[in-house]
Amino acid sequence: MKVATWNVNSIRARRQHVIDWLDAAQPDVLCLQELKVTDADFPFDEIRELGYVAEIVGQKTYNGVAIVSRHPISNVVRGLDDGEDDPQARLISGEVNGTTILSAYFPNGGEVGSDKFEYKLRWMARLREALAKRFDPDTDQVALCGDFNVAPWDDDIGRLTEWRSSVLACDAVRDALSNIASFGLHDVVRPFHPTGGVFSWWDYRGRGFERGNGLRIDHIYCTSKLAERTIGAVVDREERGRKSPSDHAPVMVELA
Repeated sequence: MKVATWNVNSIRARRQHVIDWLDAAQPDVLCLQELKVTDADFPFDEIRELGYVAEIVGQKTYNGVAIVSRHPISNVVRGLDDGEDDPQARLISGEVNGTTILSAYFPNGGEVGSDKFEYKLRWMARLREALAKRFDPDTDQVALCGDFNVAPWDDDIGRLTEWRSSVLACDAVRDALSNIASFGLHDVVRPFHPTGGVFSWWDYRGRGFERGNGLRIDHIYCTSKLAERTIGAVVDREERGRKSPSDHAPVMVELA
């Protein structure tokens, strides 16, 4: 079973990229983030022609997440479902063949100390609470996939001095991600790239991709029952090198 995640930075702009990548990579499940469209503008028909179904929570101009699957998606939950009034479309979950897949778009955070940064930390804490409320990490098969907007390790960063103190890698966000993982989740990409240097996002500014100015901020975290079945993990750098790409590359893991 192949599970992938990809921040497409506008499905409207990257519609053909997604169609082509699905056709070529043939994942069983693809989690998408930053759709930037309402539900009505998502390319359901084209995805269906490739043999996939999709569940989404869209939002005009900003945010938006989806789960695209070869198999039926059941028990769909949109948002954190924690009673808080939050209009930002950042999370969707659904069950695929006995595994709960979550597609998550963590807040960027703007600048350290800003209101957006506080929202990021609060959103991550809410996610931790939602996971604990919904799942048992010892018995449930859960895969949290998405753009976490956090680089957990120094070697997940191409230019450490530029990014280490930013909203993507400072101690506060790393601690918040560790708190989420403490629920019982494992980074299933890291074991296949233990020395780092494998990035999933490159800044458009200053030719970040060409100059190696990247970070690994797109992740797949799994409960133990899934983590122990992971037999491979890749980042598709070639997709980031295409004409008019997203600033993120797809990340995919394979489960035995």
